[in-house]
Amino acid sequence: MPTRYYIRLPDPAMARGGDADLSFHSQGADGFADELQQALRTSTLFERWSAKQSDPDDVDPALGATDPGAQVLGHQNDLHVELEVVTHLPSALLRQRMALLAGHGWQLRDVAAA
Repeated sequence: MPTRYYIRLPDPAMARGGDADLSFHSQGADGFADELQQALRTSTLFERWSAKQSDPDDVDPALGATDPGAQVLGHQNDLHVELEVVTHLPSALLRQRMALLAGHGWQLRDVAAA
């Protein structure tokens, strides 16, 4: 059963991970939504992150799970961005991908069954 996550980027300009190669590059709600959706649907972000580890062969392949049907909608709300995510992936993987993309510049606002 999919889960719906409500995420806020309080200061979109600060929603950047520690590694510029892995973090968000977008400035607007639609761009953030597209980048997160791709990070959930494909293994590209995981593969780039894994290749940067000291021993890529020791990385748990389960961290690279994907959800080809994941959907992310972005809404600009005053000065912050709201992302609504629907995915079958466990919350631990969503959090890991958000940490890579946005660092500490995001907030999980609510979770509900989709």
